[in-house]
Amino acid sequence: MLQFAGFVACCNPLLTTYGCPVNQPRLPGSIYVDVANTPWQPTPFDGISIKILWQDDQSQAYTALFKAEPGAHLPLHRHRGVEQTFILQGRLVDDEGECTAGNFVWRRPGSVHEAHAPEGLLGIGIFQEPNEFLEIPTSENPQA
Repeated sequence: MLQFAGFVACCNPLLTTYGCPVNQPRLPGSIYVDVANTPWQPTPFDGISIKILWQDDQSQAYTALFKAEPGAHLPLHRHRGVEQTFILQGRLVDDEGECTAGNFVWRRPGSVHEAHAPEGLLGIGIFQEPNEFLEIPTSENPQA
């Protein structure tokens, strides 16, 4: 471990390479995602699709780009962990308010709501755990 100007550095490639021996193996610290060439994946919900940007198989945490066509509806669901959402285009509306382009909303674990996108939307979501859907769409109830 090296100490300089009040900072501590070590040979952990995820923290720094300053002062590490030349022969120290270095793992890449950045993983670049080609979002434009990542395919949109359908969801069980009409008009809503996602691109998974990052996921952790062990914790089930993930980050996704998502889009909703005008009028798309996300049925009643519970947030099992914190969800953070930044809206890039359009707006996301639920019974507690709306999140418009350039704005951010986060939801506490255990919160329950449904949401819709009147004009459609494009957003980024960061999820500690996948949501638990309490209503599943069926042919008899396509808006569930």
